[in-house]
Amino acid sequence: MPYPADRDRDRPWVMRTYAGHSSASKSNELYRRNLAKGQTGLSVAFDLPTQTGYDPDHELAKGEVGKVGVPVCHLGDMRALFDQIPLGAANTSMTINATAMWLLSLYVSVAQEQAEAEGTDWHEVVGRLAGTTQNDIIKEYLSRGTYVFPPGPSLRLITDMVAWTVAAVPKWNPINVCSYHLQEVGATPVQEVAYSMCTAIAVLDAVRDSGQVPADKFGDVVARMSFFVNAGVRFVEEMCKMRAFTELWDEITRDRYGIEDATQRRFRYGVQVNSLGLTEAQPENNVQRIVLEMLAVSLSRNARARAIQLPAWNEALGLPRPWDQQWALRMQQVLAYETDLLEYEDIFDGSPVIAAKVAEIVSGARAEIDRVQAMGGAVAAVESGYMKTQMVGSLAERRRRIEAGEETVVGVNKFGTTEPSPLQAEGANAIETIDPVVEREAVAAIEQWRAHRDAGAVADSLRVLRDTAKTDANLMDATLACARAGVTTGEWSAALREVFGEYRAPTGVSGASASGEAGVELAAVRERVKATGKDLGERLRMLVGKPGLDGHSNGAEQIAVRARDTGFEVVYQGIRLTADQIVAAAVQEGVHVVGLSILSGSHLDAVPAVVEGLRAAGAGDIPVIVGGIIPPDDAKVLAARGVARVFTPKDYEMTQIMDQIVTVIREANDLD
Repeated sequence: MPYPADRDRDRPWVMRTYAGHSSASKSNELYRRNLAKGQTGLSVAFDLPTQTGYDPDHELAKGEVGKVGVPVCHLGDMRALFDQIPLGAANTSMTINATAMWLLSLYVSVAQEQAEAEGTDWHEVVGRLAGTTQNDIIKEYLSRGTYVFPPGPSLRLITDMVAWTVAAVPKWNPINVCSYHLQEVGATPVQEVAYSMCTAIAVLDAVRDSGQVPADKFGDVVARMSFFVNAGVRFVEEMCKMRAFTELWDEITRDRYGIEDATQRRFRYGVQVNSLGLTEAQPENNVQRIVLEMLAVSLSRNARARAIQLPAWNEALGLPRPWDQQWALRMQQVLAYETDLLEYEDIFDGSPVIAAKVAEIVSGARAEIDRVQAMGGAVAAVESGYMKTQMVGSLAERRRRIEAGEETVVGVNKFGTTEPSPLQAEGANAIETIDPVVEREAVAAIEQWRAHRDAGAVADSLRVLRDTAKTDANLMDATLACARAGVTTGEWSAALREVFGEYRAPTGVSGASASGEAGVELAAVRERVKATGKDLGERLRMLVGKPGLDGHSNGAEQIAVRARDTGFEVVYQGIRLTADQIVAAAVQEGVHVVGLSILSGSHLDAVPAVVEGLRAAGAGDIPVIVGGIIPPDDAKVLAARGVARVFTPKDYEMTQIMDQIVTVIREANDLD
């Protein structure tokens, strides 16, 4: 992360675009094109099987391979991903959490191979590696859902990575404490600051208590802690949030950990502005939203982001094309190189308005940090469901304000009159689509990889990994040995699953409610729910399901909360379910409707599997509805395959959605 060398002019931040899809070779072509356009860092998006520790031929990976990122299954894929990109001179951010240790081991192994091929000292090259592994598992339990192991073993993996990188890869950031996804699932600025700080405290305490880092080197650990934040469109408040982050981090690292070097106490953060705040309705408005959100993290020099990646204007419609990503990069370049932003010291110092807002956020965050620490810290607050419930409730309240018109979203709940958008004139061609052949090729490729490696070396390395996991020894060396032996992502994860087990996080739904929802419209839907239940002779039951590996559960959680508040009995078992599991639950619970939520692009595979499964189980009369980022052409395909309704981000009024669901139930039971 660059910092200014003098007080005359700040340096531009690292400029990235979050990219990767289909295959390692196709993503490599995209990365090299982006670097040629002036991008100064890489931000790797991995697909969901890679993030959750599955190979492409696993049942749960069906329909997910290469959709929201690049599949990296083994060392060969990592070689292809960074072909012709010298890692010793790169700055790479990898959005990976549960399997972060594994992906870092592959990355380091490729850097070693590159050095050896050039005849240089690989230790020196690895020592120069710069970049970040996200590696914040706490927020995965709270928001994005790509966790694998229980909290305790997950924190151990992070601790081992931090201790190893500080010694072996001193310029690498082994963790991005990631508040980005907390905001997307409803966190207020106070909650975002507080819960991120609680996560950082949990990691630093674990590293300190592990005894792996000498006390006189602990400042190096603190100096490599980085953060990844979200910036919403309320850009003055968001800028104040960043100043609050900076103030609190300096205070915590000084007072709790005794770090005297001010440079080691810097709040070092990268940012992506709010993707889930982008709208499907009038998507051209997203351009100005992105620019305003970028200002939130760049205007204040004392709290300026050192790396920025921007979403594309059409991310609410589907996967952006290279041209869309180029537009997002050019926004950064115009701000950094054409304006005078970087020429001044902090323009907000001395402002009483800014100081008051920062103090308000800091005070609220301190109180919430104290509350979580009194519970036993971040891990305990995850396991109890406290933090998850707080954010589900915050998002429910925000949605209530939007639906009530108390909070304006231009083009959605106000100023909806619009002209046809020339940006969408290409229809389905306005977004990137992934050819289904990608998954078949990935399955064939991994079968070939397994067939041509040394099976004995693979078995030996996995045995050592399992044995090491049963002790308190650092797992990095065993993981590096697995990478070099040709072990796959799924095999590495499966070996640790055997030792650590798996985990299903609390959903936060049971304790949350859309407080204040007592309007006429909600009351009318409650009456329809009650009357339909009376017609059927039983209370209406709805199953909310998350098929496949998509862990973005906030939409499903909000539907579950609103359905319960309108009188439904709700069955919601959380994320990462197979079609068979969803069908079995629907039949066992005798539900009247199944609602599926998918944002990963796997809807054409996952949804028909549930519809067909219900028919095979003799429950084909149970209607299926779907919500997610689903292009219009795909919605027509789903309707033809038996889906009763498709809801997309433009359908923001959840009470109206509930009303339509009641209509679906009545139609399915011939009540109208």
